[in-house]
Amino acid sequence: MQTFPYSLWVTRLNKHIAASRSGGATMDLCGPTMVERPRYGFGESDVVPVPVSTGTTIMAVEFDGGVVIGADTRVTAGQQVTNRVVDKLYKLHDRIYCCRSGSAADTEMIADTVAYQLDFFSAQMGESPSVRVAAQMFNQHCYSHREDMVAGMIVAGWDRRGKGQVYYVPVGGMLLRQAVAIGGSGSTYITGFVDSAYKPGMDKDECLEFTARGLTVAMGRDCMSGGAARLAIITEEGVQRIDLLEHDLPKLYSGCRDTI
Repeated sequence: MQTFPYSLWVTRLNKHIAASRSGGATMDLCGPTMVERPRYGFGESDVVPVPVSTGTTIMAVEFDGGVVIGADTRVTAGQQVTNRVVDKLYKLHDRIYCCRSGSAADTEMIADTVAYQLDFFSAQMGESPSVRVAAQMFNQHCYSHREDMVAGMIVAGWDRRGKGQVYYVPVGGMLLRQAVAIGGSGSTYITGFVDSAYKPGMDKDECLEFTARGLTVAMGRDCMSGGAARLAIITEEGVQRIDLLEHDLPKLYSGCRDTI
């Protein structure tokens, strides 16, 4: 595997900040993103700012022995769906994943940088990194570039010291340890569901059903979230990936009749 000096990754990250703000797909409702679009007829070098809404839904929940993470698969740019089947569950290390929300370019660049740092940490220390170390790396990057990048992350995984853990790094770079975390534009639609349905001490199957139902509610209410639901169960034994297509999602009350 080809490796690069850490300084090169930092340089790429800094160069990316300015470039990423001029466009690209987005995955989180964090306020309007200004995209430069050509103003044809007045010279191709002229641009006009166009506000773009963004959206996604990500979730993670702890259970005794591991975590369950999940996300929808839709990427939007304004009212346009740019990708219906993107994978928002990003592998950082063997048993550490992150769920990405925000600017697709920003979150992917930060996740790539943290994944490289974790590989370097593992080689240098001779052991697998902890979930907390990965979360602190996201915390440092998101906080340092809080004025320039739009990135909200959920970091979850399993390690021998802390077992299953979920950390939330919202836009701005704050770091929170939570038993259950939700993010993205769809999270506003499932806050009540999480408050009523989550119960401490749930087992793996209950957490899996809880996450699937939460994503289904968000995708049914939030027009910026949709597609399929991707889930992952992370334990000491490894990672089990589950993809739920539309016909596999839980059936929920829609509030509409078939005919009027």
